[in-house]
Amino acid sequence: MAAGRSTADELAGVFARVSGLLLTTETVNTALKLLTSLTRQVVPVAAGAGITLLDERGERVTAAATDAVVERADALQYRLGRGPCLTSWQDHVVVRVDDLTRDERWPDWSRPVAGLGLRAVLCAPLVAGARSLGALKVYAPEPDVYGSREEQVLTLFASQAAVLLANARTARDAERISDRLRDSLREREMISVAKGIIMGRDGVDERAAFLALTDAARQQGSTLRQAAERLAQSTVRRRR
Repeated sequence: MAAGRSTADELAGVFARVSGLLLTTETVNTALKLLTSLTRQVVPVAAGAGITLLDERGERVTAAATDAVVERADALQYRLGRGPCLTSWQDHVVVRVDDLTRDERWPDWSRPVAGLGLRAVLCAPLVAGARSLGALKVYAPEPDVYGSREEQVLTLFASQAAVLLANARTARDAERISDRLRDSLREREMISVAKGIIMGRDGVDERAAFLALTDAARQQGSTLRQAAERLAQSTVRRRR
């Protein structure tokens, strides 16, 4: 960061870069990596930063991390099912541990993580609307290094990450709906073509053609669409 710039100026620049990513083809994963990297830069005395999310299988994972020690500390939380990041995520609150060697809230996690050379941790939830999507965290090698300023900064970064993830989720949902609509229209079109073939071939009305197609699907052990596609393909082959 440039010397002499205020924290507000620094954060404005950071968030402008993240917002710009939404207008490009860069992936969400790339954006999350950028966010964690920038978090590590802005929050002082950080040994590393990371983001915890659910993966496609519904399991908790570190989706982005600046350092391997972050992934190791996170992995122990996931294995135990408890720790500051999971509490931040679940309770929608900022969680701060000033000294892992003194904190008694998660001793079976804190003591081994202190053995990794980490002494303090700060976690902020990724909140979008009423939902918490995960947590952003920073680890420090020194105790008692985080206070209200760091809590505010991390919360700002967590808000940006939550907006990004919510937008990505909305885009994926819209894409899935579009795919289903397209597939449904394709199925209706194929069935109409098949009914037209049967009507022309057998001299029957639309209802009788539909019943004939349904009967063919039953005999073939296939769906109506598969029977329609098979009929259309066989008709094309005969005409060649």
